[in-house]
Amino acid sequence: VFAVNGFLRVATGLDIGLSTKCVVIPKEMGMCHNIGYSEMRLPNLMGHTSMAEVILKSTTWQHLVHTDCHPHVRTFLCSLFAPICLDTFIHPCRSMCVAVRASCAPVLLCHGHAWPASLACDRFPGDEDMCLAPLTKDYKHLQKVLPKPTCQTCPAVEEFFTHKRVLEVFCDSNFAVKVKLSKKRTAFEDQEYNIECQVEFITQGSLLPYETQSMIQQWLLINEKCIERMTPTHRPMVYLLVGNIEEGTVLVKQVYRWQRKDSQLTLATQKWRYHKCL
Repeated sequence: VFAVNGFLRVATGLDIGLSTKCVVIPKEMGMCHNIGYSEMRLPNLMGHTSMAEVILKSTTWQHLVHTDCHPHVRTFLCSLFAPICLDTFIHPCRSMCVAVRASCAPVLLCHGHAWPASLACDRFPGDEDMCLAPLTKDYKHLQKVLPKPTCQTCPAVEEFFTHKRVLEVFCDSNFAVKVKLSKKRTAFEDQEYNIECQVEFITQGSLLPYETQSMIQQWLLINEKCIERMTPTHRPMVYLLVGNIEEGTVLVKQVYRWQRKDSQLTLATQKWRYHKCL
């Protein structure tokens, strides 16, 4: 058992006493693996006193981490749910909370949830205190800024179309990505999905295929209600997602169901290589 100097104000507004212990981060907390340390303090900074409670409460956040809504979302949440085992608690800085909230609150809202009061940013220390701060602005400039997927109305799934009509849509689009979706069965009865992406074409300047794949995976995770519609059963389903990148935002305009018996999409993607748009 480790002693912590003084009492610490936590995100829930509760106080943690002096008695904390170091425990191994459990396998169920996948979001907090490979973050640079393997042991966490219990109770944590959310006031959770048992590992069962930590696992239950943290798993509801794992989906947000998968959306990759902010580069620091994993660091921010793990510093609260699975704080590193040092002589004292290290809180996330207020600026980190504000940055993560700005990017991730819209994603939460897309899933029907408001940013929770337990993570109100004014409860965290200012950057002049000892806390986890966001990376410097210089570092950001070294990173390639990719278009961001956002919450949008799900496009209707097209099941009846001709290859000529699909080619017309291609002419007005920046990307087309073939997506294979299937539901995963999980221990916690929440929905998770396998998402496989194959880029059919990109016309958006400097974007690379793997960046586009990543972008579409992120779009699907943010717009999970669209995946729910597209996977009514546990059988894998294949779709073609077609859209534009406008002012740094990814917008999916058309969704085509790719069925084996219907060769129109295959024909359209083959003809696209030689197709001249009007």
